[in-house]
Amino acid sequence: MNKPELLAPAGSFEKAKTAFLYGADAVYMGTGTLSLRSRVDVEDDDLYKTVEYAHSINKKVYAALNIYARDEQYDEVREQARRLSDLKVDGIIVSDGGVLDIVKEEAPDVDIHISTQADVVSYHTCNFWYKNGARRIILARELNKEETKNIMGSKPKDLEIEMFVHGALCYAYSGRCHLSDFLSNRCANLGDCVQSCRWEYNVYLEETNNPGNLMPVQQDEKGTYIMSSKDLCLINELPEIINMGIESLKIEGRLKTEYYLAAVISAYRAAIDDYIENPNEYDSRKYLAELDKITTRSLTTLYFNDRNNKETQEYDGKQYSVYGEFGGLIMYECRNVGMYNEGIACGDNFKYVVEIRNKLIVGDTMELLVPNQLEPVTFTIDKLWDFDTDEEISCVNPGKEGQKVKLCIPYECESGWILRRKK
Repeated sequence: MNKPELLAPAGSFEKAKTAFLYGADAVYMGTGTLSLRSRVDVEDDDLYKTVEYAHSINKKVYAALNIYARDEQYDEVREQARRLSDLKVDGIIVSDGGVLDIVKEEAPDVDIHISTQADVVSYHTCNFWYKNGARRIILARELNKEETKNIMGSKPKDLEIEMFVHGALCYAYSGRCHLSDFLSNRCANLGDCVQSCRWEYNVYLEETNNPGNLMPVQQDEKGTYIMSSKDLCLINELPEIINMGIESLKIEGRLKTEYYLAAVISAYRAAIDDYIENPNEYDSRKYLAELDKITTRSLTTLYFNDRNNKETQEYDGKQYSVYGEFGGLIMYECRNVGMYNEGIACGDNFKYVVEIRNKLIVGDTMELLVPNQLEPVTFTIDKLWDFDTDEEISCVNPGKEGQKVKLCIPYECESGWILRRKK
């Protein structure tokens, strides 16, 4: 049984470090205006730092160049392909045949990955892309398990298959959507989607013989967010997927926070490792228990188990977890940088500088997400100190980017570990 790669999103160098810390084998990043998440501003320096760091710890970085390019964009495509070759990324993700040709010319030594945007739903399509230079195919999310098995049994032996196992879903087929362009003149297939499917809509009837007389359709609590999809989660199906021989399991979310990445990656890392080590005792409930703490929408298996599955839409709109929220990011231990004040010592605890992400109050119950450990450890905030003055305070509110506070934690931590604040 081969252990699949765990592939995580990274919207920045810092998020890439979080992904690697919590168990990702590889990350995928955008290329600014030439990927399908152009709002994730990834500069060349960010990519360079990520690739350099990843290779130093034997990890991989894939770069997305997966827009459907217009003619006037091909000069930029060519230039970006050269940059990615120079940066020594481990793979370039494309969906446009014209872009693929440019990448083959300008980055001949870099593996080409075919994006889910290319709608690969058959082994015939896999073979087509393989003959045109692809070395990895990212399957369309709409496939069921039988179709996936058929592809795995028929594909070229040295062609890798990657599939999404967790994250947000697009209402349109494999993300091929024009609603954003129609409503906001921002094209999803050029990386500028406004997520129109997540908006709340009012629905009206218009009688043909009486144009302009709009009658609102009365809706119940599940009749408003008619295009908002649930989030994909295949952690229960992980054994079947691993047994198929899928080479890479992908998590969606380049726009997500470090907290989201840490929690989701930890769950899938533990699930993969546990199943490989002892397949007969795999129990998805303990991984789902952790994923439920951070879910922003209800979860669905989409069509993996059933092509006729109707439980795919989140008619109530976005649902935030009632369990907890991103509390902060561990920066460093005070005493290690000459900032430890003996007058306000923590006893046997450790005093850390934390970059806060939500309001923290003395008495709050916190959870520390520990790398390589599925279940977090819990503690209560006994004291807080102002970062600049060391003055004891009762609470701290995020007022500016990068705002910090000092607090005691009864566990020895490392830089980059994530704190969750229980609600």
